[in-house]
Amino acid sequence: MASDAADNYAGAYDGKAGFGRNPALVLVDFVQAYFEPDCELYANVGDVLQSALRVRAAAHAAGAPVILTNVVYHPKALDGGRFFEKASPLHNFLSGNPMGGWPAGLVPREDELVVSKQYPSAFFGTSLSSTLTSLGVDQVILTGLTTSGCVRASCVDAMSHGFITTVVRDAVGDRHPGPHEANLFDMNAKYADVVSETQIIAFLGSLAADR
Repeated sequence: MASDAADNYAGAYDGKAGFGRNPALVLVDFVQAYFEPDCELYANVGDVLQSALRVRAAAHAAGAPVILTNVVYHPKALDGGRFFEKASPLHNFLSGNPMGGWPAGLVPREDELVVSKQYPSAFFGTSLSSTLTSLGVDQVILTGLTTSGCVRASCVDAMSHGFITTVVRDAVGDRHPGPHEANLFDMNAKYADVVSETQIIAFLGSLAADR
């Protein structure tokens, strides 16, 4: 089926966005809920986090801004809106719930920005786009969870805000391979370039060498 889809899209949706000169790395919603087996959001994505941490190290070495996002709601979900009503597992992100905390191995650094959000996209209802623009960023590199949810929403919005958008295949994950692969395919076709960890680290390394 994958080859059928590739054949169907060939010649129509096979363009490349390429890389920019001033990228920023966004780690989308790497929070404890996805790493806790007893949580309904558990996604068995430990290897995804390790990949993202390697990309993060490369981004810092290149002098690229690094942004982490999380989802935080008022204790009574007053700011949850229709998303909170629709997706019942979001109760794990009520303020103070440990499932919304950072997982082992990920601690925000003093030179990293944390953007808290209430909806899927890292851009919707936040100052992220303005912040990136003020920093002269021309490319957004996305890692995070989940591929079919907040990563995809952030990808579409990053492109819509005028940023070259790159999704790191090894550093995004989902609870099931079907939605994961389908959304990677669609993002790569229409909104972003989906690249490997090796490719993005090589790109960031080239920037570090030039600076």
